[in-house]
Amino acid sequence: MPRQSAPAATHAPTGHAREILRLAVPAFGALIAEPLFLLADSAIVGHLGVAQLAGVGLASAVLHTAVGLMVFLAYSTTPAVARAIGDGQLGKALAAGRDGVWLALLLGLVLAAAGFVAAEPVVSLMGAEGDVRTFAVGYLQWSMPGLVAMLLVFAGTGVLRGLQDTRTPLVVATAGFGLNVVLNLWLVYGLGLSVTGSAVGTSIAQWAMAAVYLVMVQRNAVRVGVGLFPDWHGIRAMTRIGSWLMLRTLSLRIAILATVVVVTAQGAVNLAAHQLAMSIFSFLAFALDALAIAAQALIGRELGASNAVRARLLTRTMIRWGVGFGVVTGLLLAVAAPWAGALFTSDPAVHSVLTFALWVVAAGQPIAGYVFVLDGVLIGAGDARYLALAGLANLAVYVPMLLAVSISGISGVTGLTWLWAAFALGYMAARALTLGIRGSSDRWMVLGSR
Repeated sequence: MPRQSAPAATHAPTGHAREILRLAVPAFGALIAEPLFLLADSAIVGHLGVAQLAGVGLASAVLHTAVGLMVFLAYSTTPAVARAIGDGQLGKALAAGRDGVWLALLLGLVLAAAGFVAAEPVVSLMGAEGDVRTFAVGYLQWSMPGLVAMLLVFAGTGVLRGLQDTRTPLVVATAGFGLNVVLNLWLVYGLGLSVTGSAVGTSIAQWAMAAVYLVMVQRNAVRVGVGLFPDWHGIRAMTRIGSWLMLRTLSLRIAILATVVVVTAQGAVNLAAHQLAMSIFSFLAFALDALAIAAQALIGRELGASNAVRARLLTRTMIRWGVGFGVVTGLLLAVAAPWAGALFTSDPAVHSVLTFALWVVAAGQPIAGYVFVLDGVLIGAGDARYLALAGLANLAVYVPMLLAVSISGISGVTGLTWLWAAFALGYMAARALTLGIRGSSDRWMVLGSR
């Protein structure tokens, strides 16, 4: 049962707004840095040739799938640090951050070694042949040193978010992006290292970013007398929470991958339109993720301070913002849908199919706003086990919807429209239901720094 406390004084709604924006706006900027890394790599490599670009695209899909599952390093560190901060225990907060960094290092070394060895069989398993296979393997292997740094960046970012600082991650991400572009241009074209140069440049940029976080965590830990060596009990606790968050993330990845499998059978036009629709959906999700990150930091802090009243008020405010943002973006997207396709392709068939898919995406935006924010609230509360089990339940609801679309054999506009209805309305509604049931109760509101 959650520990109870006397109701604490609440701040005015304008104070809530300022506090949320202070964290959410810089978080949004930092969130778009990772796709910008990939975009920069693609743009630079794209001028080398089709085989090089295809190889990097294939390798990046493998790399970012693995990295995406490790995002729990940020999501588990943020609430642990924020709870201790809310409870006035800066030393405990930095110790949790230190343990998160050590866990990232250990996982990164293991994954990097495994990835280097498995790069060739994995690429072959995905069907790559000839030059595409060669470039994909080379890019993947030379990206492995950077994988360790990427996980350290996750943990370091989680520490700063828990300390209620999202501006520093924005500065680090911006500088890292600039360094990545300069290094890649020099290594790919200046030194003629081709695809390998792109991987090496990105790895160096990632390590530069990781170094900043390591120095910051080290200095803060030393300042408050926290040792730099890990507490294995703390690492085990972080791993336990992280494993639930990884399962949650895995259920999301499976849902997206299963959707791609179904749309692939509908033909090249639908697959192309689906990729464009998913790209737009993902971009809009960044703003909602920024609110979710603010929720992780603020809810963790307030629960750590045993301030259930303020945690509930912040939750309601952020949910209203998330739904409101979804309504606005949904309306704008609905109006822009008939013309959006022209920004990406000149194929009239793709334009037609994409328009209907985007109208469905637009209709689902308010639901997405509710889901993303409440997901962040429960992550901030450390309710990882429930999120993982709910994710599996949502996936169990979504799979029959996908099977129905697949078995029907429909394609064209109707096929993609029904597929996006299943994802943006059906699957997201299932997530909204499971999250809403939990959010309306008090079971996630465990108070104190534990």
